[in-house]
Amino acid sequence: MEFLQPFRKGAQLNQIERWKLDRHPFEVADAVRTRYSVEGPAAIAEVPGEVERLKWVGIYPQRQGGDAFMLRVKVPAGRMTAHQVTTLGEIIERYADGPEDHAIWGNRYGDITTRQDVQLHWVHIADVPAIWDLLEAAGLTSVQACGDSARNVLSCPVSGVDRDEVFDASEIAREVSDFFTGNREFANLPRKFKLSITGCRDDCAQAEINDVGMWPARLDDGTLGLNLLVGGGLSDGPRMASDLDVFLLPNQALEVSRAIAQVFGELGNRENRGTARMRYLVQELGPEGFREELAERTAFELRPAGESLTRRYRGDHVGVHVEHRPGHSYVGCSVTVGRMPGTDFIELGRLAETYGDGEVRLATDQNFVITGVPEDRVDDLLAEDLLQRRSPFPAPFERGVVACTGSEFCRFAIVETKVRAVEWAREMDRRYADRFGGGAGVTTRPLGEVVRMHFSGCPASCAQPQIADIGFRGETAHVGDEIVEAVDIGVGGSLGTDAGFGDWVEGAMPVDDVADALGRVVERYLGERAAGERFYEWARRTPADQVHVTLSPGHHHAGNGASALRKEQDR
Repeated sequence: MEFLQPFRKGAQLNQIERWKLDRHPFEVADAVRTRYSVEGPAAIAEVPGEVERLKWVGIYPQRQGGDAFMLRVKVPAGRMTAHQVTTLGEIIERYADGPEDHAIWGNRYGDITTRQDVQLHWVHIADVPAIWDLLEAAGLTSVQACGDSARNVLSCPVSGVDRDEVFDASEIAREVSDFFTGNREFANLPRKFKLSITGCRDDCAQAEINDVGMWPARLDDGTLGLNLLVGGGLSDGPRMASDLDVFLLPNQALEVSRAIAQVFGELGNRENRGTARMRYLVQELGPEGFREELAERTAFELRPAGESLTRRYRGDHVGVHVEHRPGHSYVGCSVTVGRMPGTDFIELGRLAETYGDGEVRLATDQNFVITGVPEDRVDDLLAEDLLQRRSPFPAPFERGVVACTGSEFCRFAIVETKVRAVEWAREMDRRYADRFGGGAGVTTRPLGEVVRMHFSGCPASCAQPQIADIGFRGETAHVGDEIVEAVDIGVGGSLGTDAGFGDWVEGAMPVDDVADALGRVVERYLGERAAGERFYEWARRTPADQVHVTLSPGHHHAGNGASALRKEQDR
């Protein structure tokens, strides 16, 4: 039975739900191959709801309109072969060709996302069938990288090589991804459906902010498995996931994922897309009520949770780290805001083959990891040009900066993000990097403290600003007679043992004022912090009004109504 009908009696379907009833979204793939790639974008516009259906095959229109599209490629668990990385680079070089050179990245580049995907820009609809063929030949897909269905399934980027992991859960994540990808029965959920499955102790896969999160646990008899969390998410109404008091054996993760999708499909809100995410259903039913609904749809009896083995959120795997395999290390490299030219992807594939075990891992912080590097080859790898530019030993602000695509491409974004995020991070590092001490970890070089700055161009939270030390959210402001790009600024967010969302302490600050405002607040932090105190910890103990005054002493700019847009956009 396909989820192509409303399940709540008397539901007044929103327009997108009606479009999904008119024609199954998967059918758009054949239309792309047989019609749209031949007739062009005008043919897409002739079919009501077709732009929405394109999301099920990973395609979004760009802000530029016309024949300019973004294509998103799924990378389950963030694991790629060197051949797949090289293929992506070759596709970017051939098909993702922008109209002019970008000052930083040229005109052909891809973006690593916070869901371990890769996004291509400036794709022409005529080229999509050829791109799909190349992806399929390499074992990659864009199917359900977007749309109201299961998105890319997250896992620890160093699964299988981390010497401290409980077990390798990346194959479970891939199994769950394979089940949902192309599955018509579960292709029409009320909204996007995000899963995170990890066997590592550090939760770099961010279970707490996913619709479904599974992290390692142990029963009293020593049996290893996963504890289950549900209902996490950001954007408007951010919510940390609830512990459902459920322990799963590794071979039960797929069945529970299926059953949760069934609960969501049957009981989720199909009237108001602003409150259709699964976290609202968990909030409505309560964790106990949701567990009862889940138990009715699961093929085995749910058992109580085991002892949690997670240490909670680590943040990243940047640096050189010893693997569990004797004599080998993995090398985590910082990609500022996740963007790289196609030639860098091609070179990354070569380095993974030459120095590593032939794999590349993508991380939720928009970085990459090369695994399986013999100890006697590490220094040679570090000397390669790509690692001079994508450093395993970045300065604290460049290491922690994350940004969405922003108004450069996204139709929902209010401000440009990536260039500004790079500029702000580099300026903060220029001023303050030498005042941050070395960090912990098994590395061959010291890593300083990281300060996480996350920049979303609109309220949709693609860059996760609520969990950053310093978060930015796109706005507009009046400056004299002009309306200018601006940001709301939040501080004090984090995941982990003291997980919490940041407080928005400054509204609608013009972007030209931000660098100096950041300088003031970083200067204050460095002057007031206690020994070992991290930025978000200092921000939480400092009254919000004082942080506000430090950011914007003596002046405040009025917003231009962008707060009216603070509903979850259809990303």
